[in-house]
Amino acid sequence: MISSVLKVAKILDCFTGNEPVLGNQEIAEKLGMNVSTVHHIVSTLCHEGILIQDSRKKYRLGWKLLEWSNHVMYQQDIYSEAIPIVEDLVRQYNGTVHIGMFDAGEVRFVLKVSAKNSVPVPTFVGARKPAYCTSTGKILLSFNPSFIQPTISKGLLQRAPNTITCVKKLKKELDEIREQGYAISNNENELGLYGIAAPIHSYTGQTVAALNMVGPISYMQGEQKQAIIQSVLRTSRQISKELGYISAI
Repeated sequence: MISSVLKVAKILDCFTGNEPVLGNQEIAEKLGMNVSTVHHIVSTLCHEGILIQDSRKKYRLGWKLLEWSNHVMYQQDIYSEAIPIVEDLVRQYNGTVHIGMFDAGEVRFVLKVSAKNSVPVPTFVGARKPAYCTSTGKILLSFNPSFIQPTISKGLLQRAPNTITCVKKLKKELDEIREQGYAISNNENELGLYGIAAPIHSYTGQTVAALNMVGPISYMQGEQKQAIIQSVLRTSRQISKELGYISAI
């Protein structure tokens, strides 16, 4: 059993940023293992969602690993580090703040804090929302291009008056978000709601989550809009710093 676990760990270690896609033969050569043994293990990993096989019969890391990492980040880092920082943000404005993480084409909320007199927002910790039409989701897609295809493959359905349903238009907006550093969802996911989101980086620089503030369109687009954008950006940077991220700026 221990031997099998070690083999699995070594196979997963073969996948790197420089070599994200590998075939059975390549893995076997890297590890000095029998090709049939590699095939057996890799097939099981694919069945469990730990690896994904593409059209060329090659493999890449699967979404199950991301799901596990989401749970780890939620339990150990983001929740504990973010709570006091997010509470400071909520005290400034009359809105609801979320932290969301990518989960197979959707955003899963791992934190929610609402101002005392904020308008009710139909979300809860553990809830999922489509990534393409939420401000948190658009941040995660913008800074993690590999997330785009799994999201698009689920379909871009109309959920509110301003939902983006065109792939080309979505990709154009994601480019703009990456350039400006924040995302907006204006009447795109929930009728009458407006969200502003910014990225949360891990110590490696990867965008592992997104922070947003949500409220009524009239409030969020009012005279405090620019101040809210800057506060959301500042808060996301603070959380990133607590997670060990050091900005190059």
